[in-house]
Amino acid sequence: MGSLLSACGINVKKKKVEEERRLRANDREFNLSFKYANNAIKTSKYNVFTFLPLNLFEQFQRLANAYFVFLLILQLIPQISSLSWFTTVVPLLLVLSITLAKDLSDDITRHKNDKQVNNRKVEVLIDGELKTERWMNVQVGDIVKLENNEFVTADLLLLSSSEPLNLIYIETAELDGETNLKVKQALTLTGELCNDIQRLAAFKGEVRCEPPNNRLDKFTGTLVVGGETFALDNERILLRGCTLRNTEWCFGLVLFGGPDTKLMQNSGKSIFKRTSIDHLMNVLVLFIFGFLAFMCTILSIGNAIWEYQEGNSFIVFLPRADGANASLSAFLTFWSYVIILNTVVPISLYVSVEILRLGNSYFIDWDRKMYHVKSDTPAQARTTTLNEELGQIKYIFSDKTGTLTQNIMTFNRCSINGKSYGEVVDFAGQRVEVTEKTEKVDFSWNLLADPKFFFHDHKLVEAVKLGSPEVHAFFRLLALCHTVMPEEKTQGDLFYQAQSPDEGALVTAARNFGFVFRARTPETISVVEMGIETTYELLAVLDFNNVRKRMSVIVRNPEGKLMLYCKGADTIIYERLHPSCSKVMEVTTEHLNEYAGEGLRTLALAYKDLDEDKFAEWRRRHHEASIALEDREEKLDAIYEEIEKDLILIGASAVEDKLQDGVPQTIEQLAKADIKIWVLTGDKQETAENIGYSCNMLREEMTEIFIVAANTAEEVREELVNARKKMSPESGDEPPMEKSRFLGKKSQVVEDEKVDGEYGLVINGHSLAFALQKDMQVELLRTACMCQTVICCRVTPLQKAQVVELVKKHKKAVTLAIGDGANDVSMIKTAHIGVGISGQEGMQAVLSSDFSFAQFRYLQRLLLVHGRWSYLRMCTFLRYFFYKNFTFTFVHFWYAFFCGFSAQTVYDEWYITLYNLVYTALPVLGISLFDQDVNDRWSFQYPQLYAPGQMNQYFSKMAFAKILLHSCYSSLILFFVPWAAMWDTVRDDGKDIADYQSFALLAQTCLLIAVSVQLGLDTYYWTAVNHFFLWGSLSVYFAVTFTMYSNGMYLIFTSSFPFIGTARNSLNQPNVWLTIFLTTILCVLPVVAKRFLFIQFKPTINDKVRHKVKQAKAEPPPPPQRFPRRRISTRRSGYAFSHARGYGDLVTSGRFLRIPVKSRPALFSKNESPVADSTPQTYISIFEETQNP
Repeated sequence: MGSLLSACGINVKKKKVEEERRLRANDREFNLSFKYANNAIKTSKYNVFTFLPLNLFEQFQRLANAYFVFLLILQLIPQISSLSWFTTVVPLLLVLSITLAKDLSDDITRHKNDKQVNNRKVEVLIDGELKTERWMNVQVGDIVKLENNEFVTADLLLLSSSEPLNLIYIETAELDGETNLKVKQALTLTGELCNDIQRLAAFKGEVRCEPPNNRLDKFTGTLVVGGETFALDNERILLRGCTLRNTEWCFGLVLFGGPDTKLMQNSGKSIFKRTSIDHLMNVLVLFIFGFLAFMCTILSIGNAIWEYQEGNSFIVFLPRADGANASLSAFLTFWSYVIILNTVVPISLYVSVEILRLGNSYFIDWDRKMYHVKSDTPAQARTTTLNEELGQIKYIFSDKTGTLTQNIMTFNRCSINGKSYGEVVDFAGQRVEVTEKTEKVDFSWNLLADPKFFFHDHKLVEAVKLGSPEVHAFFRLLALCHTVMPEEKTQGDLFYQAQSPDEGALVTAARNFGFVFRARTPETISVVEMGIETTYELLAVLDFNNVRKRMSVIVRNPEGKLMLYCKGADTIIYERLHPSCSKVMEVTTEHLNEYAGEGLRTLALAYKDLDEDKFAEWRRRHHEASIALEDREEKLDAIYEEIEKDLILIGASAVEDKLQDGVPQTIEQLAKADIKIWVLTGDKQETAENIGYSCNMLREEMTEIFIVAANTAEEVREELVNARKKMSPESGDEPPMEKSRFLGKKSQVVEDEKVDGEYGLVINGHSLAFALQKDMQVELLRTACMCQTVICCRVTPLQKAQVVELVKKHKKAVTLAIGDGANDVSMIKTAHIGVGISGQEGMQAVLSSDFSFAQFRYLQRLLLVHGRWSYLRMCTFLRYFFYKNFTFTFVHFWYAFFCGFSAQTVYDEWYITLYNLVYTALPVLGISLFDQDVNDRWSFQYPQLYAPGQMNQYFSKMAFAKILLHSCYSSLILFFVPWAAMWDTVRDDGKDIADYQSFALLAQTCLLIAVSVQLGLDTYYWTAVNHFFLWGSLSVYFAVTFTMYSNGMYLIFTSSFPFIGTARNSLNQPNVWLTIFLTTILCVLPVVAKRFLFIQFKPTINDKVRHKVKQAKAEPPPPPQRFPRRRISTRRSGYAFSHARGYGDLVTSGRFLRIPVKSRPALFSKNESPVADSTPQTYISIFEETQNP
């Protein structure tokens, strides 16, 4: 194509692949020379010029639409056309117009959303001044100013900030789904620019960095200033989609804009989604074309034979045109029959399908049971072309944070000195379920209490008030042992900035029970203990890491006593306890098992009194280890081990990561429907596992749960193979494959393998990156598909999409992805169906989705009710539509053998025009909009009803073949019975009625009544609308027939209405009505007999449930509010430790302290900053649970 355009004198340039990005600050002319993308984004598909051609191109991908254009061309040729051209043009224009209008509306919405984002305002440094600019006008190399709570405009290099040591806090919920804050730090050199506009305008740094890519966790580049080169890593970069938090202002240099940003690089391409039925229809239409050509060929051969043998007899009074002979006649007859028999692919089918899908979309929009009152959010079918696909889902890919959970941590239970608190019991000692009506603990005695904190066990607050030393020690530990930062904007108005929501929940619990963490400095921690201000000297923070899975602080209390407080995973703490704690440990272990059984996240808490002399010696060696140049981490860990021994167990805490309402029940229902759920989350492994247990996706009774967390490709392969061999020892090395054309695409499908028992698979993002490599992805798929539950942790947005694509490619299954954040957009677009939850992480997921609602629990109604009904209705509609049209067409075929293959129609031309548009249009729409085999209550009661849709049982190639045979049988009855009945027949008065017009009227009346009775047999759920449509259509037929065949119409339009008097001449004869009755009985008799026998001897799941519905005297009760199952677990549900080092050094260095800039003293010189010198860190949640496979 390029060479062709070049030959025509048009210069065609291929866009070069960017290998390195190079830019200069404050130099637009230099940066524009590279033609980098600006900051405007575009998610719409069309513009004013491309809408019509592109949309029509997409529509003509439907073979039937292209076929009708071809038919129209044929009908314009008078020699072969026996039908008027408008019979094709009007329906075709109607179909194209409806689809055009719908797609135009959808794209206008996308344009509005793009416009809203592109027109956001930001301050940009231009010509030495800060000017307010729209986002879309920001260019690479510009310096922009962001203020607190503002979205990051583009991918920026952080230059300076209002915080000490140029630190800033950002929320990355739109990128990775995590709402806890992350910390970024600018280079010391650029940090000195502060907010001095003149110095910033004079800054001429040059950046060389990686080209645009989708890696959220990595960045490599250099900054050259004044001939000096500085390394840039991910800790200096702010990504578009983040939000600035708790930072007054910051300045950043734009590196990537708009489509080049990592957020947009991860968003994936917009895919034109079509359902499996659409793809099957294309295949069937191809077959129908072939079948039509086959029928026309037979009839044209018949015409040639007839012309050769009989045609000469008619030449006397029907002379042939010059050059005409049998061959030419056969050729023209072929095309004439293509026009006449075109009803095998009726254009009205596509009109009806669009109306059906639109109607079922409105049912989703109008469903009050999917309306969320608190957020005033209704369910929304954002795409109207995928409804029936909701009834065929096999795999669900779900985000965790904000989708399954509310991302709200609550302090629920605790065990202190062997006594458990948090459970509410009645006077009889029976456990009571906690509801909104349950009496809450009154914290009014504590002026510094958080009003949002709720607790229901009054015994704990009484123990605090009575001065129980163990209870006080418990909450004192929670108030001291953490890395939370306090902020007190007004007197008594405390706000905690925690690096993870679970740490914040523990410190808030201590605050409400009288131990209020008030302030910290690098050397002290201030706590208000039961109203008394107390200051502890902070001597050391023994930081956590992925191996330690615990953290400790060493403090000196006001009495001068040295104390070590430690919290961490219980298995780690237990190993370091003093032997005297054995009894308390046994009781605490029982409580931990109970808490874990309820899916709570647990920590063990312990303390130790320290000796002054030993501590002084330890502190000296600790200092030596902390300044070591080699093996610093290992030396520090060894020093920590020395002092964290012989601890005294205080108790354990249990925090709940609140699930959304109804999540466990929804997952249980979907599992009963044989839908597999995979959780793809950017969260930590242990956190995701805890939610898996809470949701009953992972269960103690599972045979085994495999953890894949290897660091090399070979180790990952080995772990996957070992897991597969354990599940299926006879499983071969080569996967069982079959070639398939599922959804219209050629692919190699990996067949399911039999497994004994239930298994779960947990794999982290690092291992997943290896497993998704081309030579290993099938192994991953085989192993994962053997498991009942799959959880992928620490995955990037692109990896989420790759996992979905892997299942789409190699499994004969329909996939659904559900999420609530921008990090889920890529997988939502990739899956066959994308569902967005309008949650707390913005609206990007909703804007990219096909369906949206407010709560995960509505997914079961969307699939088990609306999805199943939509699929059932669509299949019923297609089966019936093909049946009535094939039957209609085949009668033409049989008639050809009796009319000399002359392409004469068996029916009146007006009947042919109105058959699909009027007589049979509304009844079939009635069944396809309102039919239901059982109501929604029974659909929930028996989720197994969903299974036939997954296996394509209702409409497939086999079902189509049966329809073809059924239509062939019916057409034989509908032609030959009336033909035999009309042979040499006379009226009661002896007059002849065995003419063509009388036969045509009888044949078309028999056809309409027979297909109407068949429709009645196919209807399970009769409504007033169904009755009105069915009886109304029959009434309209007889009214129109008597009107068109009247004398008046003949006199006004003689050539258009030649059937004068036929209706009144024939339809008043008893033998005519007897013939109609006989043909109808013969048409439906095999259907009734087959259904009776199948229900008796081979009933389907639908037949069984409908039988139970008939036997039941009342509706099934609504599902009861389930009390959470208590289970004893050998597994601990604990906090998730970070995969990187913690914030202990930053806490003790004072870098997080929010001191006013003017009076802020220098804690130490900036070039000594451990943050500035350290390798890149990922700032994530504080704790990580121990997992023993």
